[in-house]
Amino acid sequence: MIHKKTLVPLSEDTTKVILESISDGVFTIDYNWGITSFNRAAEEITGISRKDAIGRHCWEVFRSNMCEEDCALKRTMEEGRPFINSSGYIINREKKKIPITASTSLLINKNGDIIGGIETFRDHSLVEQLRKELSTKFKVDDIVSSSNTMKKIFNILPQVSDSDSSVLIEGETGTGKELFARAIHNMSHREKKPFIAINCGALPDTLLESELFGYKKGAFTNAMTDKPGQFALADGGTIFLDEIGDTSPAFQVSLLRVLQEHEFTPLGALKQEKTNIRIIAATNKELSDLVSQNQFRQDLYYRINVIRLSLPPLRHRMEDIPLLVDRFIQKMNARQGKFIQGIDKKVLQSFMSHDFPGNIRELENIIEHAFVLCSEGYIKLNHLPGFLSLPSSINEGVDKDPVQSAQIKLITDALARNNYNRSAAAKDLGIHKSTLFRRIKKLGISL
Repeated sequence: MIHKKTLVPLSEDTTKVILESISDGVFTIDYNWGITSFNRAAEEITGISRKDAIGRHCWEVFRSNMCEEDCALKRTMEEGRPFINSSGYIINREKKKIPITASTSLLINKNGDIIGGIETFRDHSLVEQLRKELSTKFKVDDIVSSSNTMKKIFNILPQVSDSDSSVLIEGETGTGKELFARAIHNMSHREKKPFIAINCGALPDTLLESELFGYKKGAFTNAMTDKPGQFALADGGTIFLDEIGDTSPAFQVSLLRVLQEHEFTPLGALKQEKTNIRIIAATNKELSDLVSQNQFRQDLYYRINVIRLSLPPLRHRMEDIPLLVDRFIQKMNARQGKFIQGIDKKVLQSFMSHDFPGNIRELENIIEHAFVLCSEGYIKLNHLPGFLSLPSSINEGVDKDPVQSAQIKLITDALARNNYNRSAAAKDLGIHKSTLFRRIKKLGISL
């Protein structure tokens, strides 16, 4: 038989001991926003003593971005409801930015009267440090990836950057070709010189030539003064020619001379000008096919194809989606002053089942769309564009790890592409054959 005992409420002294023992900072305010209590953890996180904090306005003590833009405690006081895990930062006594999550509620006395507000906050400095350490392992310049194919490209980028040889970057639209071109420039000895990007597919020949080579006064109607081209302005730096496969044979002849002789002739000029630039070209087409079809000059192809980087589409590196999503959320939080914490598990599952024909650019646009509809917390399915939803096949097993599902899809797709030849599939994935066998066994993939 169980003997019921009368529950004795905790004494005020016991409550104080508990508040002093927890690792979360806790403080309370009155209706004038003056701090009325400040526990030990709050002292340690802020570097400000209880004696200096009590009686001051909370914004004077914390100097948080939340005070300026979206104070959870203010909203609690105004709306009479709690807010959980609002993200932001505070500035401590040493003027160091401390990332925190805060939860707020009304402060009510034993008579049920509202006498102020209470906030608990947690220091996430260690979490952020670990996040940065992890991200730097998979990051080059502004590019993040953990896929084996991308790691191989990361490994050779320093040598590619040290060279002055021309580079051809191939990849579908939205795979980040310009980001890689900028990374190569930023890691090279030309980093302090200009980096100029030109979309060759957006300009007709005449405009493209005048843009790159410049022109002399009187070269054509309305050419009232000399105008230097981008080859002159980028001297010592890098020119990035995007969509080079869309250029005409006539322009290709002019470009070939720049690569061979390191000189060009402005429109209307009588003499050539020397240039010291590195050219990085990019295309979303198969230039070798265009060469065989006589749509691209073979000699120019070999000139720009000294070093070739082939960027995989996002559907072949689905394991990168969590990293990329985290990157985009951090960037948009900073840009828009929001505090989105991440994405819901079902959203990640939806991403993992999507083919992303627009690649990384499409993923970034989806996150930006979600930011318009989501003001705080986690991005959910109803914040996504209409064409993205949770497929029934995934919806039936919502507890399945979406990253594991992506790994299974990545391997099965590679096997299918290579007629289930495991050695060829391993080479396609950029891993050793034995590594592929272990992953097939671990993931329970049935062949």
